[in-house]
Amino acid sequence: DLWLQTASAAVFGFRGFSLLLPQAIAGVLSVALLYHLVQRAFGRPAGLLAALTLAVTPISVATNRNNTMDSLLVLTSLLATWAVIRAAETGRLRWLVLGGVLVGLGFEIKMLEVFLVVPALALVYLVAAPLSWRRRLAYLGVAGIVLAVVSLAWPVAVDLTPANLRPYVGSSTTNSELELIVGHNGLQRLLPRAFGRGGDAFGRPSSGTTPAPPSLSSSGSPGGAIRDGRGLPNGARDLAAQFGFGFGPRGPQRFVSPQLSGQISWLLPLALLGLAAVGWQSRRRDLGSRQAQGLILWGAWLITQGIFFSVASMFEAYYLVMLAPAIAALVGIGVVGLSRGYRRPGWPGWALPISLLATALFEAWVLATPPTWLPWLGPVVVVGCLLVAAILAVVRCSQARIRDRAAVAAIVLGVATVLVAPSLWALVPVFHVDAARPIAGPALLDTSGFGGGMLATTPRADPKLLDYLLKNQGDAQYLVATLNANTAAPIILDTGRPVMALGGFMGSDPILTPKELADLVDNGTVRYFLLPSRGFGQTSLESWVTTNCSTVPSRLWQSSSESSGQATGGRGFDGGGVQNLYACTASPAHAAGSAAGSR
Repeated sequence: DLWLQTASAAVFGFRGFSLLLPQAIAGVLSVALLYHLVQRAFGRPAGLLAALTLAVTPISVATNRNNTMDSLLVLTSLLATWAVIRAAETGRLRWLVLGGVLVGLGFEIKMLEVFLVVPALALVYLVAAPLSWRRRLAYLGVAGIVLAVVSLAWPVAVDLTPANLRPYVGSSTTNSELELIVGHNGLQRLLPRAFGRGGDAFGRPSSGTTPAPPSLSSSGSPGGAIRDGRGLPNGARDLAAQFGFGFGPRGPQRFVSPQLSGQISWLLPLALLGLAAVGWQSRRRDLGSRQAQGLILWGAWLITQGIFFSVASMFEAYYLVMLAPAIAALVGIGVVGLSRGYRRPGWPGWALPISLLATALFEAWVLATPPTWLPWLGPVVVVGCLLVAAILAVVRCSQARIRDRAAVAAIVLGVATVLVAPSLWALVPVFHVDAARPIAGPALLDTSGFGGGMLATTPRADPKLLDYLLKNQGDAQYLVATLNANTAAPIILDTGRPVMALGGFMGSDPILTPKELADLVDNGTVRYFLLPSRGFGQTSLESWVTTNCSTVPSRLWQSSSESSGQATGGRGFDGGGVQNLYACTASPAHAAGSAAGSR
């Protein structure tokens, strides 16, 4: 994904549009590909409804408009699904190998997260491929080897490269890609207390100082004092949720939590009821049929992802975009299947109006959960679906000639009604184009501090700071050094100049020692440091700067609007409070040596 963003920036220039373009394209292609995958097995109406549902899923829309890599992960997973389905239908090894390659590429995009689709893909191939069981298992073994080779190619290449010839592996504790995969992006997500802040995935003590997010947990462990979000204001709960905190106790009830339900769960009742209904209708169908394969695929995809997010201790809300294809597919499949069952005699015919009404009641509950937004919307959705259910009940008991047309019109109205709420939530990030993180809904509209103030708005650099740095950079390679990428990013975007992040993404990576930092200053690589007035990680580097460098008077570089306690250059993991600007010069001995060398 980063390579695609780099290529886009090379073609269209380094600006926001070029960095967002790959994700936007991936989102559009994912909608088209999901339509193809669903319609080839369940018909065009199911495919169109699945595509429409994915297109208006709030977290999917927000992710497609952000520079995170999850949209490309979804596209890659759907491409792998297409290849494995071809393998299951034809029995040819090359399609299964292609699926393994695509999942491996997904691993390069987002590491272990892509493996959550592997059980569904393997299950479809095992039950449907027109081969003997022995050959199926052998082919899956070959595909697994290919998957492992493609997945590990980049991490192994990085770890085999000497540390002094490559960048530090961010968020790792041992400067290792493999440790990052197993640790920070692996076991820490499930077992943070065993593999958390105090050590790496292999049980070794951490060599860096990894701070806990400010004001979230006194213990520093994920979830710590606010595992269920109680005791925090609404904005604080939203902030906690975006960083993997406050989702509540482990279990499927997380999907009805305020932080997650509005992002992904709107149509979950309809998807589950549709899966059950169509599964019952297809219980005697051959497992090799496309319909049976589709139910196994999307059902297993939904269940596997649902189990992970139910038990994981640390993840961000936008990871849930990986659930969106399965929910969307099952909504399309379910509505068509329920509509067919509606025309049949007996109790299954009542499943459609019941499913629509249950979904409407769930959406009303989501809309009524603080922070409330558009208070009239919930009653409108419920009343609309009550009307649809009444029409369907009357039509079902009627013998009128317009029965079929009235039923189709009522079904279309019911589906449109349950799509209104998620569509409106998805519209918020479309118009709120300055979102720092991919979330949807009214949380983006809260700019009153802890929640929206830190996450809903992209950090901005103080123009007076930029003007001062540009005028005084001199021959230094870096315009300024900051604590983390969050503070460095807006400066880079506004100036196009290189900025050093002393602690990597969150400010905790042990990239430099004080001696190495001193050498960078002596060599003229960096001259200015923008650091928080209150220490936050990288204590030794901050101590060196405050001891050996002089403080630049704030009147020279700080706008009056920034002097009220706001962090200059960025907000979030920057330690909070006012930031100070320091100017450093080369040591006298080094300066004398440089002068002698020039003569």
